[in-house]
Order: sequence, then structure tokens, then C-alpha cells
Amino acid sequence: MTSIFRRVLGADFDRLHPQIRRRFSVGLDSGEACIGRGTMDRIWHGRSFVRPFLALGGSRNILVPQAGRNVPFVIENVPYTDSFGRETVTFVRTFAFPGRPRRFDATMVYSPERGCVVDYLGTHQHLATDLHFTVDDSGALVIRSGEHRFREGPVDVRVPDLIGGDAVVRESYDDEAGRFRIQVRVGNRRFGPLFGYEGSFSAEFVNVAERGVRAGLRPVREEARA
Repeated sequence: MTSIFRRVLGADFDRLHPQIRRRFSVGLDSGEACIGRGTMDRIWHGRSFVRPFLALGGSRNILVPQAGRNVPFVIENVPYTDSFGRETVTFVRTFAFPGRPRRFDATMVYSPERGCVVDYLGTHQHLATDLHFTVDDSGALVIRSGEHRFREGPVDVRVPDLIGGDAVVRESYDDEAGRFRIQVRVGNRRFGPLFGYEGSFSAEFVNVAERGVRAGLRPVREEARA
């Protein structure tokens, strides 16, 4: 068994910077989780009309309804087998805003049917997004979102492009600083920039069998439909 990220990238996985390669090797086969701790230099929002939507998403740990600078954060990438037998990796980000921390939860699985990694967002996995991975010339990992789907009970609908967000994520490693760097930008084809953040962090790799999956990390509800 290889990591879900190696499965989707194939031979291009070996073009990643060695530190990025290790970070995205987390999985049941490697037995490692990755815990990153660092600072978001900037968390930004688009125009004022997006704030109510970010606040609504924030109630289920989708996106971040606050903006700020120099915000400490932790990202937890922990592999486990979900209730449907799929290898899953958490991408749970906790931002230490003054007065109240904010979480942005995601869990990722590889979908053979869709031929890509599927990213479930939030505490209840109501939103599922196809993710497409590439490696740039510097060895950084670039992730672009594709189709979005909303699932709740019998409801299973594609989110129209008019209201959906197009996300671009770039994860790289700064050899000089000895830190991982991340840039996230979410925009809409009609309404422009919606949300994003950029920062850096150091990473600790831990043994999953010894550490386990801490309480509260997994979603409240798991969605079978990819």
C-alpha cells in the first residue's frame, strides 16, 4: 500500500522536494503522521459580501471566518481507516486567533472511481471536492480543486461554478529557513478572490501506532459517497 498522494501522482511523486515527499508519504503504510506548527503571516478575506458565507462555513469548521496577521497555527496530518474501510488522512488546521481558536477541517481519501483524491470538508463532510495534484519545477506540490459536491441525507448535488470556489494550494520547502511554506488562495470565477492564507511551519513526524488518532480529530459524520 502506498500513500494516497503517491497513488494520485504516480512517477511524479519522486520529483517532489525530499521534505515535501516525506510529508506527503504520511499514511497507513508509512505508519507516520505529520504535525506542523508555525505561523500564518496573513489570513485574508475578499470583499465584504463573502463574510456571511465564511461565518456560516465556520460553524462546521469549513474555511476560516476571521482575518489576521502573524497567527500561530497547527496542522495535523494523521492517517486512519474510516468507517467505510478507506485510508483517510486528516488535514485539520487550528488557528490561534486572540480570544478564540478557529479550525478548518478536511479529510482526504483516494477515489479509484473518480481517479483523484477527494477532499471532504468540515465536521460533517457535507462538501466533497475533487483535488488535482501536480509538481512544479522547484519540487513544490501544487493542488487545484475541481468539481464540488454537496451531500446531506438523500441530497447529492453538484455545486454550480457560479457559487463554487476554485482553490489553489502550493506547498513547498524552504531549505535556507528549514521550514515548510504554504500558500492557499480561493476565488470565484465571477466574484474574484474569496479567501486565502500564507505562512510557514516546522514539522514533527510521529508514529501513528504509538500516538493514535486523538479525540476530536475525526469528523463527526463520515460520507460514503465520493
